[in-house]
Amino acid sequence: MTREELHELLDTEAERINNPRFIADDPVQFPRRFSDPRDIEIAALLAATIAWGNRKMICRDGDRLMEMMDNAPYRFMMEGAVENLDPDRNIHRTFFVRNLRNYLRGLRLIYERYGSLQDFGRHLAIGEYAAPAWKLVEGINAAIAEANDGCADPQCLPARLDTTALKRVNMALRWLVRDDGIVDMGIWDVITPAQLYIPLDVHVGDVSRQLGLLTRKADDRRSVVELTEALREFRPEDPVIYDYALFGIGMNL
Repeated sequence: MTREELHELLDTEAERINNPRFIADDPVQFPRRFSDPRDIEIAALLAATIAWGNRKMICRDGDRLMEMMDNAPYRFMMEGAVENLDPDRNIHRTFFVRNLRNYLRGLRLIYERYGSLQDFGRHLAIGEYAAPAWKLVEGINAAIAEANDGCADPQCLPARLDTTALKRVNMALRWLVRDDGIVDMGIWDVITPAQLYIPLDVHVGDVSRQLGLLTRKADDRRSVVELTEALREFRPEDPVIYDYALFGIGMNL
């Protein structure tokens, strides 16, 4: 396949998949249920946190999670209502209420101090970093640890930021930052779509290698950088539009 043919394939598949019909079967549906930016931010982070495994199971458990929070994530968090739930109650696979409790304690600290997650990102000046997502997670992890007597929780967010692909947070940031008005919501301006990184998982990695976009075998942070740089050659202002393309191509392989 020539470079021109690859570019055409990526554009065609991105346009096909980046469609409102995509929303109903994807965890992006959860932050899209809200209008308050604070609800959107919290729902995006939490929905992305459980976005691993079977998509039907993810959406089923996402529904249960939103119901658990009375379909009002911000209010639920600020009122500390999670403290009244059974810590051993399962939410999704290895993520339990005890992990949600740790997560929401840290996020509440952030919202009490800065008002929103985006303004926390402004405080951290994430837009000045080459890898904004990793800087943001560093800050959230610090808040989680502070709010939980110095103990971080790797079930909430990855701890090894030098190696993690940070797939789920990069996906949440795609929802919050991309602003084409189709699937992603684009409510943030603390960073631009050009600064986003591809949400890399096994599926995206395998497809990218088959297309010659990625040479590294590991699905790690270095691979995220390599793949995103390759995609920026086709659309530097919005490289992660091709997350849709790689998803669609993979379904056809």
